[in-house]
Amino acid sequence: MTALHLARHAAGGDPVLLLLHGLGATGEVWHELLERGWPGEVLAPDLPGHGRSPRLDEYTFEAMAASVASVLPAGRPVVVLGHSLGGVLALTLAAGSYGVVAACGLGIKLRWSAEELERAAGVAARPERVFATREEAVDRWLRVSGLAGLVPPSSPLVGPGVVAGDDGWRVAVDPRAFGVGAPDVPSLLARASCPTVLAAGERDPMCPREHLLAVSPTATLLAGVGHNAHVEDPSTLWPLLDRLHADVDNHPVG
Repeated sequence: MTALHLARHAAGGDPVLLLLHGLGATGEVWHELLERGWPGEVLAPDLPGHGRSPRLDEYTFEAMAASVASVLPAGRPVVVLGHSLGGVLALTLAAGSYGVVAACGLGIKLRWSAEELERAAGVAARPERVFATREEAVDRWLRVSGLAGLVPPSSPLVGPGVVAGDDGWRVAVDPRAFGVGAPDVPSLLARASCPTVLAAGERDPMCPREHLLAVSPTATLLAGVGHNAHVEDPSTLWPLLDRLHADVDNHPVG
């Protein structure tokens, strides 16, 4: 399997912070959060089938997590912060034998109706659209990634989200990834071998307060933000990062 595209920040050091973006996005969305100054190395991959990373033959949470695990440094403590789909992968890694010592799932959609799953499967089955201009592709990518209205089309964060071909422009997302299905978050939390945290913005329509607290009564609600807290106001995540870092001392790798 071809390696994922991986951005590395900081010269090294432990614990390693692994940042996993949501469905449709790329690792670029964590850019402003990096101003927090994590004490160790930070890794921000593009998930399989997203941005500059290769596609998978089949999209399951387990297959995507295994692909992400291939970029983890062996024998070093890893803290994972994942958003939405990336949050499910963070919990999947925490439930496996990957050296993860703390994990946070941010803004995970916890309840799926049959209609929502059918609609997602329909998106996954559609052929990829080709756009005549980059502007049209960027507009589509911003909507697909949930970043419309939060990130301007001129932002450098947009670049990896679209790709040019001989016949036009495409969104750099494998549509089949939308068919990954609904996660069993309670099961993942029960299987986790390290401290885990659930969090969501208090204005997140995809993960409302009642859904979040029903799964995890100790979950964290982030004031003043919605689904993309890491883009809307990255400072709301700083206490979460401090909490995850503190958990490292209580769960050494090994």
